[in-house]
Amino acid sequence: MNAAPGHGDSASPGRIAVVGSLNADLTIYCERLPLPGETVHGNGFAVNPGGKSANQAVAASRLGGHVSLVGAVGEDPNGDMLLTSAAGAGVDVGHVRTSPEPTGVAVIAVDASGENNIIISAGANGTLSPADVADASDVLGDAAVVCLCLEVATETVVAAAQAGHDAGATVLLNLSPYAEIPAALAGLADVLLVNAHEAALFLGSGAAVPGAGGTGSDSAEGERADEGSAEWGTAEWDKVRLRFAERGIQQVLVTLGSQGSVVLDSLASEGRQVTRVAPTTIRAVDTTGAGDAFTGAVAVRLAAGDALADAAAFASVAAALATTRKGTQAAYLEAADVARLLRA
Repeated sequence: MNAAPGHGDSASPGRIAVVGSLNADLTIYCERLPLPGETVHGNGFAVNPGGKSANQAVAASRLGGHVSLVGAVGEDPNGDMLLTSAAGAGVDVGHVRTSPEPTGVAVIAVDASGENNIIISAGANGTLSPADVADASDVLGDAAVVCLCLEVATETVVAAAQAGHDAGATVLLNLSPYAEIPAALAGLADVLLVNAHEAALFLGSGAAVPGAGGTGSDSAEGERADEGSAEWGTAEWDKVRLRFAERGIQQVLVTLGSQGSVVLDSLASEGRQVTRVAPTTIRAVDTTGAGDAFTGAVAVRLAAGDALADAAAFASVAAALATTRKGTQAAYLEAADVARLLRA
């Protein structure tokens, strides 16, 4: 992990630059998710601000982060809604560009247990380019953490990762929605955040990762892992850590939904390279955006100088709390709420 301005000073953490997507979430609530070819009745509908990057920026800001967002929206009411939500949460939106394309949209179905499925249409997000990254050199050059996902063009993500790396920031890459990434991007990522399904896809054939048969949805802390995840010990997870290290990734967070998460840290001292983070037990209402809450919380604590395992423990609680309310950005709570649950 690169040294970054503001590390070690929890009272004055460094800037978090989030580069990526803003979407309007069109959410239908239903008793159960439809099977292929099936129609089910909904029992509620909402339009909310979303998009992985906007969610991560809002979550980080509510948790005390100094956050700038780089992205694009359309000249439409959905774009206005997204800018208002992010700015209202304290996010700097000076580098969110207006595009002639419509604002990106996510169509989401949420069942009675809080599980979801999601379809996204890029819209203005598809226009975000390396030129936008260059135009945001002021915030990227001042960043302690650069937070990225894969809802915008790969070339744009690579450009942002390179800018963060050159500035000495910690580059946090959320490998979602999953796609193959170039070796150059993998090499620029200081911390990779994946669920079990994404971890298995990234590592390829022959990689055994518990819970990898899950849906890969953006549920609490990433996905619903199978019960076998709990049975894996340090030795088994250490093999997964070594597989990531062979691919040049030294620090990895693997989220396991109901089984918590695992920190794989090849930069830690021997005996501390694998850390299990226990799940936070809570009644989920809507898991949409909980994985983004996890990512934003990790970014906040890394920017404040926390060790990766400590950041993951904090993020586990933040993600769980986000599932107790409907929606995404409106569901994100503040650092004091997380601290209370951590002390409980």
